Amino acid sequence: MTLSVQFLTMVSMIGGGLYLGMALETFRRFQKHWKENLFLVYFMEVSFWLTQVFILYFVLFQVNAGELRFYVFAACLLGFAAYQVFAANLYKRLLERMIIIIYRIYQFLRNVVNMLIIAPIRYMIKLLIAAVIFLFNLLILIVGFILKCIYIPLKWFFSMIYRLLPQKFKLFLHHLAGFYSKIQNICRKVLRYITAKRR
Repeated sequence: MTLSVQFLTMVSMIGGGLYLGMALETFRRFQKHWKENLFLVYFMEVSFWLTQVFILYFVLFQVNAGELRFYVFAACLLGFAAYQVFAANLYKRLLERMIIIIYRIYQFLRNVVNMLIIAPIRYMIKLLIAAVIFLFNLLILIVGFILKCIYIPLKWFFSMIYRLLPQKFKLFLHHLAGFYSKIQNICRKVLRYITAKRR
């Protein structure tokens, strides 16, 4: 390994240590969102560290074909320590500012989507439901009017026929109606008795 490659490796690993410090700070900032779920805590921890190892080794592979030496780990630790001493407080403030900006952008986009897409769709659905209910009520009124127009002449016609019937036949119809009413009452009582027994 030449001196230039060794120098590039040192610089890359110091930068990798700085990156690792920022990545760890970001990870710890969002850790509270899954801290209650033990399985998710282990999963996120393992995933985070595997990802960081892969990224750092990929950088190392690009610089010196992935050759590991003691000074590689020392340089990475030096970069991490430099981040903790010189850049940790600045990055924390910057991270909080970025989170606030991103959250405000998200709220703005959500309000825009709600105003331009979701609210009109809800209004159209309500309007459609109101139109369907109105048409249904109108149909009921029309059908009721048609039935009344049919019922009144039929009632008048049958009442005229009933007046022309002999008195004995009228009495027979009255007895028949009374018998039908009795049968109906008996059926209702039997049905109530059966349902009461089932309970």
